[in-house]
Amino acid sequence: MKVLLVAINAKYIHTNIAVRYLLQTGRKAVDEIDMREFTINHSVEYILSEIYKTQPEVICFSCYIWNMEMIEQLSQLLKKIMPQVTIILGGPEVSFESKNLMEQNDAIDITVMGEGEETFTNLLVLLNEYGDYSQLSGIAYRVKGQILVNELGCEAYDMKDIPFPYEGEVLDENKIVYYEASRGCPFNCQYCLSSSFQGVRFLPIERVKKELKYFIDQEVKQVKFVDRTFNANIEYALEIMKFLKEYHTGKTNFHFEVTADLISDEILDFLETVPVGLFQFEIGVQSTNEETLQAIQRKMDFQKLSYVVKRIARYRNIHQHLDLIAGLPKENYFTFRKSFNDVFALKPEKLQLGFLKLLKGSGLAHDAHKYGYIYTDYPPYEVLENDSLSYGEMNRLKGVEEMVEIYWNSGIFRTSVQVVIDNFYSSAFQLFEDLWKYWEGQGYHHNAQGKNQLYETLMGFYEFKGFEYEEKMLEVLKFDYLRNTKTSSLPKLFYRELPSGFKNQSHTFLQSIENLEKFLPRYINIPAKQIIKKVHFEQFSYNVVQLEGNPKALRELEVEKTTVLFDYDLENKALDDSKVFIVNIEA
Repeated sequence: MKVLLVAINAKYIHTNIAVRYLLQTGRKAVDEIDMREFTINHSVEYILSEIYKTQPEVICFSCYIWNMEMIEQLSQLLKKIMPQVTIILGGPEVSFESKNLMEQNDAIDITVMGEGEETFTNLLVLLNEYGDYSQLSGIAYRVKGQILVNELGCEAYDMKDIPFPYEGEVLDENKIVYYEASRGCPFNCQYCLSSSFQGVRFLPIERVKKELKYFIDQEVKQVKFVDRTFNANIEYALEIMKFLKEYHTGKTNFHFEVTADLISDEILDFLETVPVGLFQFEIGVQSTNEETLQAIQRKMDFQKLSYVVKRIARYRNIHQHLDLIAGLPKENYFTFRKSFNDVFALKPEKLQLGFLKLLKGSGLAHDAHKYGYIYTDYPPYEVLENDSLSYGEMNRLKGVEEMVEIYWNSGIFRTSVQVVIDNFYSSAFQLFEDLWKYWEGQGYHHNAQGKNQLYETLMGFYEFKGFEYEEKMLEVLKFDYLRNTKTSSLPKLFYRELPSGFKNQSHTFLQSIENLEKFLPRYINIPAKQIIKKVHFEQFSYNVVQLEGNPKALRELEVEKTTVLFDYDLENKALDDSKVFIVNIEA
């Protein structure tokens, strides 16, 4: 029996861990089993053609909110051109309403519910050897026009029996590798599928180390842990992180979802010692509104979380990504604004403003009527409004999210945005809200803007609002631009009048051993003509560098010719695109 596992990922750089598990377990059941990965950017026709060329007898799809519509279309088309093929669906998107799905789509023969490794392997054995799978638990299937559902058993799959999903695979160093050391979550948040299952199970720690070493040896760019709460077991998490520090090569970084208020001082002390860029933390805050947290059964000590995030930020070695969700119960526009400001005050590298999706099987999907939810009846089931937040307000938050993505999460306007907030606004949310009103009012939302345009737009907004110190602000924007862009040609927006001999003075500066020892020790013994390719000198009319540490000082800035040296050749750019130094290049 020839079996094909099909993954349709959200992006090319993603890998699907689920089909890899099934590939490994499926090899015990059948001789011919393979997998193919596509993305949602491929056309249905292309995927159909590629599947058809392999001529499988059984096709298995891994189903999620981002690919479900494509999979339903493909299932229908495959049945038309390959009527004898058996189509099996599994994954979170089909685990909770299998019968309804199969009633709506007669091309689907079988759905596998819940964790699939054991059920899927047994199903393949039964299909291949007996053709009768009616006694197998955890599946829905068709018999003589009827859809029968065999409910899941109560016993959870033992983690030690789960195969290493990447066994024997040569990994693409440019793709994100997904990995799990544990399943389940200690919490019971009602918007999350993890609330459907109780308890946390862990892989044996020595096995985890061995498998992580496999990734390190293959020099993959990023390993992203899919554990719902990586630090649910503090000792277990700390041992893994210490192992990763010990075997750090500078090639691979590791992304974890962590609960910050569970991070102890012992772990914080350790985190201070890790190399820059080795770890990335994603920290779910979701809301700081107590009434909302109670409604979604989420426990969080925001004061402790704030302490942890601020302390890690001081280390300047770990990228922190904090999450908020708009549309949660009991969270209106004004309380969400407060949640946003509470989180923004922590200055994460990224603030992800997400929008609630009522996932099948989640507690909130079950209680949707209780909170007046109106949402799309197709994936991803995104909330349009509820009894606390109107559609108009939700739409406005979409605009705020876009401005946050462009002007904060991109990391290329940090000083400029902070200067505007600290000097002209009482809150960060108000700035991003005003920015969106300006953006939409100018019609910029109709078309994408290039990088240079984005700087012009921010300056246009500044002028539109009538804020003072335009000349200073232009210098701040120029500083931000050069912070992340090595160029000899600045956009027309920025004023540049370099003094006579500036270029020669820059080269002379780089020829001085004393200067290199003080500012650029890595470049000692490298010719100046080579160093200049990796650095940039720029003269500013004001000392804008001081605004990085004190954004409120805009008013006090006096005219002061300042030469800034930008060094772009950093070992790791997880937190900064360049290092900056104030230098004196005059002879």
